[in-house]
Amino acid sequence: MINGLQRGSMYALIALGYTLVYGIIRLINFAHGDVFMMGVYFACFAGNFLLSRGVGLAFWIAMIVAMIGCLLINVLIEAVAYRPLRDRPRLTMLITAIGVSLFLENFLSLDPHQVPFPFTHLVFGPQFRPFPTLIKERVYPLAAGLTISNIKIIDLATALMLMVVLEYIVKRTKMGKAMRAVSYNMDVARLMGIHVDRIITFTFALGGALAGCAGILYGLTYGVLQSPCLGMWPGIVAFVAAVVGGIGNIPGAMLGGFLMGIVETLAISVNSNLGYGVTFLILILVLLVRPKGLLGSPYMEKI
Repeated sequence: MINGLQRGSMYALIALGYTLVYGIIRLINFAHGDVFMMGVYFACFAGNFLLSRGVGLAFWIAMIVAMIGCLLINVLIEAVAYRPLRDRPRLTMLITAIGVSLFLENFLSLDPHQVPFPFTHLVFGPQFRPFPTLIKERVYPLAAGLTISNIKIIDLATALMLMVVLEYIVKRTKMGKAMRAVSYNMDVARLMGIHVDRIITFTFALGGALAGCAGILYGLTYGVLQSPCLGMWPGIVAFVAAVVGGIGNIPGAMLGGFLMGIVETLAISVNSNLGYGVTFLILILVLLVRPKGLLGSPYMEKI
């Protein structure tokens, strides 16, 4: 159960990025899993650099670096790939999102030695990389012979804290009210003087920062970076979590993330091949019984 909650905390943070963007512009940003992947690499490079120079608080500084890096990448993706297509059919933006995802995975998987000099430092390479030990793991006993590590506590606490902060931003701040206005009706929001492009950029920035935080938690938990394709399956499962919880709903994304983490962990404990299969089975069942998701609300659209 604890392992499932830990896994679910990462899914929840990624799912929040999906649900934020969908709530504003009704786009499934399939490149979001790859932004999460870049967060893992940003944290890895920053952590190695900080540890090699004996800098204290390396974990927290690396987290900030990963969040800022993913924030900037997500804003760049929105400005270059999505904004010019905003008035096009929704399918066009969806295909573009898939294209951005495939581009990031394949470009970043190139061998740095085979890339021309100006781009050498922009690729990660296909090889495995160990993630730096930013926090020494400690295990604490619980009741009934159970234990919990400080890394699991950090994962869970970080996810819950960021959900509370995000909920506060959306519900209590001026920027959050503008986000909700744009989500409700973009044209009316523009007539009311709201800078729609700025609000959408801010939304992508928030989603990118959350993906960066999920990235460092992933590296801290698993300790290895398989390849620049590592974000594909976590991104897909997080999307499923957002849909199951009710895409566009912040508590729903968190609930879906934790639910997917628990179910996947339990399924893997039975058979290692069951994890993703059970995840998608739950998606199908939820959509059949409650198409809007567990906490989602109906969305009406003119036809």
